[in-house]
Amino acid sequence: MGSTVSISANTFNGTSTYASSLQQAITQAVDIASLPMELLQNDVTSLQGQSTELGTLQTDFSAVGTAIQNLANGGAVLGASVGDSTVASATVDSTAASTAGTYQLNVISPGSSTTTLSSAGLPTVADPSTSSISSSGSFTLTINGTPTTITPTANTLNALAQAINSANAGADATIINIGSPTAPDYRLSLQSTSLGGTTIQLNDGTQNLLTNLTTGTPAQYQVNGQPSTPISSNSSTVTIAPGVTVNLLSAGSTTIAVGPDASAAENAISSFVTAYNAAATELATNHGTTGGALTGQSVVLSLQQSLQSLVQYSGGSGNVQTLADLGITVGSDGQLSFDQSTFENVAAADPQDLATFLGTSTGTGFLATATNTLNGVDDPASGTIQTSINALQQQVTADNNKISDDQNSITLMQNNLTEQMSQADAAIATLQAQTSYFSQLFTATQDAITNG
Repeated sequence: MGSTVSISANTFNGTSTYASSLQQAITQAVDIASLPMELLQNDVTSLQGQSTELGTLQTDFSAVGTAIQNLANGGAVLGASVGDSTVASATVDSTAASTAGTYQLNVISPGSSTTTLSSAGLPTVADPSTSSISSSGSFTLTINGTPTTITPTANTLNALAQAINSANAGADATIINIGSPTAPDYRLSLQSTSLGGTTIQLNDGTQNLLTNLTTGTPAQYQVNGQPSTPISSNSSTVTIAPGVTVNLLSAGSTTIAVGPDASAAENAISSFVTAYNAAATELATNHGTTGGALTGQSVVLSLQQSLQSLVQYSGGSGNVQTLADLGITVGSDGQLSFDQSTFENVAAADPQDLATFLGTSTGTGFLATATNTLNGVDDPASGTIQTSINALQQQVTADNNKISDDQNSITLMQNNLTEQMSQADAAIATLQAQTSYFSQLFTATQDAITNG
């Protein structure tokens, strides 16, 4: 908020006939002295307008940056489809561009976890929120020979299960009722988080509390019939090729086809075009004789150059080397348009070229260049826009301080002039009174002579 030029009226009640003229002299002197201060106020108003417009542009460029980040996150141009979704599910990431093709997955076994249950003979728990299988305040959970101390917050079965889950020691705890609805018997059940023959035991310091129910088995599978001895895994989530992750669900065979699926990238590019056009439109309002608050400011040219550098980027190889190859073109009005069919054709025919062109936000390619460019523009600490806003705010503060100092100086001048004019008015009034007295005395004397 800028300071407002305001010099309070400071008048005197003169008694001479020149009192109003003396007051006008004071007013005129104050008005002349206030002119530089009024210019400063106009400058403050202009600077605040520029700062507000920069804030608008900062929001617009931030939206462009968000679109670029979304393109980086969803830029994988491949997807995975599974022939039999009951056997497995599959996902791909941006590193899968070189692994497009069809894979034959043979799940011999999806594997299983080891499960245990609190032993019979322990205290019967009818209400897990008020009682437990042991009165101990500390337990030792041992997973595959590795002990972990478990300390529940209360002596209840609920608290014991929660403490085990919070420990993340390699087993998940649940509470099950193996009794009847009228005579509940709540037990603690532990299941290993990894597949295979995991050993699980819980001890309260005096006795073991768990009975083994089932011993887990590892997952076993083959990819394209290899290797001859199936692969074993202690996790149902496995990587069958670079960037291709499969979740094994049940025994059986299925195909996994990795191929073009550019919907995420297509949506992100569409958002980028929209955000770019919004930023370009806002910048365009700051041109010409009727331009906005930033007309004539160098920051406008700098921001325009940043936008132009994005659409002028070229790199990669093969059939994708510019944004135009993706269906993004620039119109005569500086606005972008996006031909989605062109993009879909490229993604289907040249997924590797597309992936190479896009690259990653922290590596090479369009995404790296765009990320670096936009960070230089809208970084909240050192970006072009924030640096310009900070400079404007510093100038506003300096102007407001100068306005405040000038107001104080003018007020002091006004008070001094008022005092001086008051003294002058009093002197004039005295002289006028004396003149009137002597004029009356002279007239009276003259009348006395004439009539005498």
